Amino acid sequence: MLTELGKFLRKLRIDANLYLKDMAESLGVTSAFLSAVENGNRKMPESWKECLPKKFNLNDDARNDFFDAVEKSSKEVSISLEDVSEKNRDLAISFARTFPNLDEQTVDRIQRLLNKGKI
Repeated sequence: MLTELGKFLRKLRIDANLYLKDMAESLGVTSAFLSAVENGNRKMPESWKECLPKKFNLNDDARNDFFDAVEKSSKEVSISLEDVSEKNRDLAISFARTFPNLDEQTVDRIQRLLNKGKI
């Protein structure tokens, strides 16, 4: 399945008139690996967050689009529980456990609460 990151990378490659092989070489990976990242089958190397915008001279808008695509394509999120209160740690763990089963209405309520900054 093509991810937001995959769409971004493919568009970047096409706009730069690069073959998959050429873009892969510039990123230090194989064509198969780049293709797998584009198709959402492999995780993008963390080093690309810094090197890709530089290698392809992304302007501020494109750089923001890239980082948005990376976030939207992420299949997992990690948070540090270091230096947080026990209460916050318990909340994070409880949320992680119940997250997959939240109904749409609850998700909407939580999102509104977070967006309003009423925490």
